[in-house]
Amino acid sequence: MSYLIKSLVIMLSLALSTTVFAGNTSYYGSKFHGKRTASGSIFNMNAMTAAHKTLPFGTKVKVTNQKTKQSVIVKITDRGPFTPGRILDLSKGAASKINCQLCTTTMKVLSYGDGKYRRQ
Repeated sequence: MSYLIKSLVIMLSLALSTTVFAGNTSYYGSKFHGKRTASGSIFNMNAMTAAHKTLPFGTKVKVTNQKTKQSVIVKITDRGPFTPGRILDLSKGAASKINCQLCTTTMKVLSYGDGKYRRQ
């Protein structure tokens, strides 16, 4: 199955199913600051961005820390997390907004991105 077909199947299945997910979330920061992300953009650890394994690049999600009930809206610009049991890696800036170093969150998809690579 081609990457495009796989992406369309994932997008369709996500659109038809619930768009709220729960799981462990962490953050990443200075080690990757200024480096290119999987979407082609340059990572800014202070921006409101996140990494997800399958959501299309440009997708906007609302992330809520289940302990503090604080929320932040982020854009998916990278792939990850690569640690088992985690659903999302937030930028350091986004994580600080919801007081999360490693926390349990819910993630609600607000809008789907086009998934395109954009070299900046």
